[in-house]
Amino acid sequence: MIELKPRAEASVFWTYASPVLALLLTVCIGLGIFVALGKDPIQGLLVFFWEPIKSTYALSELLVKATPLLLIALGLAVCFRSNVWNIGAEGQYVMGAVAAGGMALTADATSTGWMVPAVLLAGVAGGMFWAGIVAFLRDRFNANEILVSLMLVYVAIQLLQYVVYGPWKDPNGYNFPQTKTFDAVTKVPRLLDGSRVTIGLLLALIGAGAVWVYLYRTRAGFAQQVGGLAPLAARYAGFSSRRALWVALLISGAFAGLAGALEVAGPIGQLTPYVPAGYGFAAIIVAFVGRLHPVGAVFSAVLMSIFYIGGELAQSRLGLPKSITGVFQGLLLFALLACDILIAKRLVWSKRL
Repeated sequence: MIELKPRAEASVFWTYASPVLALLLTVCIGLGIFVALGKDPIQGLLVFFWEPIKSTYALSELLVKATPLLLIALGLAVCFRSNVWNIGAEGQYVMGAVAAGGMALTADATSTGWMVPAVLLAGVAGGMFWAGIVAFLRDRFNANEILVSLMLVYVAIQLLQYVVYGPWKDPNGYNFPQTKTFDAVTKVPRLLDGSRVTIGLLLALIGAGAVWVYLYRTRAGFAQQVGGLAPLAARYAGFSSRRALWVALLISGAFAGLAGALEVAGPIGQLTPYVPAGYGFAAIIVAFVGRLHPVGAVFSAVLMSIFYIGGELAQSRLGLPKSITGVFQGLLLFALLACDILIAKRLVWSKRL
């Protein structure tokens, strides 16, 4: 009989092997789903996992999707390592997009290239402001940051709906709920000709390096993690748990707001009701699959992008429902949580009389 026995110490091997095993389990369960839906499982896997990476154009679209996922996941990694459970990064992403869109709409014929940094900084400020509300309520009233941040997601979406249906609605947009297309001077420069990849990809990679240095090579990063995980020990060592709370949420809000700004000033080019794409929630999975590590988040963001694009291709080519993307994302998280038990426990075969 197979039993789970506690390990003397956490397994380093399974800490990094668990996400790989979770991905394999997700693929195996996915095969069963394709069969249950009456589709060729091999063709389904090819469409889901091979088509998104088989050409240069496909890879460029993969990087477009991976950029906001990576940015948001980096901020969430700082939060979760600080024991601050910011589940509402989607709202901070939306508010960053709204703030950036508002700044972009102020551009006119006299605007210069400085509008791009202004748009991005507005997005960062919008995300930080929204995350700051969560930090204030947690710090002042001891409110649960999970519930507060989650509820603020829906408030942010309603604010977005208000501006695109109301004061910022394009009068020449044939009554569609959207702003006018942003002026070229406010658009984020593209990184590659003939693709939609912008300099946001470089900013995301620089952000990953900056978070790694902050968390693992600075005293402030060490204090940040200790302040969240062990407030009493942090107080004894002279670290502030309140500071850890505010820093974690403001960093997370800044990254999410930057992601929103890069989306509306890049691939989307205007504010629409469809700005909330679920990136904030998917980035939670990205952060955990990447082991809350900046380098791991890079690879897991690419993997999650494959799920997004593969799901879209499965809809158009196999006639599968839109929810197939969420199914695979949920399967990956479920499998990861299940496999993580091997970090603290081991499987043993025991004979019972």
